[in-house]
Amino acid sequence: EIDGAIAKLDFYTDSEALDKKDELEGMRVAADAIIRFAERHAEKLEELVAQEKDEKRRAELQEMARICRHVPANAPKTFWEALQTYWFVHVGVITEINPWDSFNPGRLDQHLYPFYKKEIEAGTLTEDDAKELLEAFWVKFHNHPAPPKVGVTAEESGTYTDFALINMGGVKVDGSDAVNDVSYLMLDVVEEMHMVQPSSMAQISKKNPDRFVKRVARVVKTGFGQPSIFNTDAIIQELLRQGKTLEDARRAGASGCVETGAFGREAYILTGYYNTPKVLELTLNNGIDPRTGKRLGLATGDAATFKTFDELFAAFEKQVRHLADIKVRGNNLIERLFSTRLPVPFLSLLIDDCIAKGKDYHAGGARYNTSYIQG
Repeated sequence: EIDGAIAKLDFYTDSEALDKKDELEGMRVAADAIIRFAERHAEKLEELVAQEKDEKRRAELQEMARICRHVPANAPKTFWEALQTYWFVHVGVITEINPWDSFNPGRLDQHLYPFYKKEIEAGTLTEDDAKELLEAFWVKFHNHPAPPKVGVTAEESGTYTDFALINMGGVKVDGSDAVNDVSYLMLDVVEEMHMVQPSSMAQISKKNPDRFVKRVARVVKTGFGQPSIFNTDAIIQELLRQGKTLEDARRAGASGCVETGAFGREAYILTGYYNTPKVLELTLNNGIDPRTGKRLGLATGDAATFKTFDELFAAFEKQVRHLADIKVRGNNLIERLFSTRLPVPFLSLLIDDCIAKGKDYHAGGARYNTSYIQG
């Protein structure tokens, strides 16, 4: 696919053709690198095989080595291979630029179900085996801490999770119920493992069966805090309003805390937070930051002299607009820095249309490129 995209470049009339060629060649290097990364795992596993005396463990190590030789160089054929493929991809992305915020497998039950169904019917996988593999997958996430937070980031949030939010349930591309056997297996894993990460969420649609809704409720009832619950139909409506196609909206879900997006097709770059409570504090102090004594906002008047709530709210609106304008200008600068100084060729391999456009995820390569203010 990369070679095909390079072959289509127009070096006569497209002034960006050379940049696109560089990006595509970078993607090829990244693809080769993740394959080599897997091969190194296979080599180590083969060393362990030679040393292992227990036959059962030896067989497990041999299978692990075989899988690492096969994926991600080739498409996965089994449930185990599919999980291993994703884990190599996950490590590749977070190693490339350390974006600890919210990179996740999305609709995992949808991705895994074809492999699960095929193997269950063939008798090469049992429900218990699949559950054990999912539990190991959960442990891998749990053992992978996010970078420590420092300074204002630590004050804003003390969490060390990766915000990898695994979606389950929802609807298929044709709008029908998407709940399947893997959805229930994942709920079992969430209930039994009680891991801090990955986070999990249930997409609930009017198309889903009562059995699924009740199973989700029983897990939530344990008090663990997972899975969170999202309205699939509302997610779809929001994404349609943003200009996504119906098919892409149905494939979509939530990531991070509550952010919705078109999985595998959208770039939405975090450029910092807009602190609305801080804006109110500035309004109450005539634009002065009480912590530092510095003026950060507009002089909208002494709040103690306001006669009505409407006066206060009008002052607050002025501060919101003023500081939002500053934030938008900052967003534009940060996004430009991302596009020119922080290319992510490996992540770009995974996002629809980046290869076809010859553009990086950070430079408008994705099908949908969203700029937003996060509060």
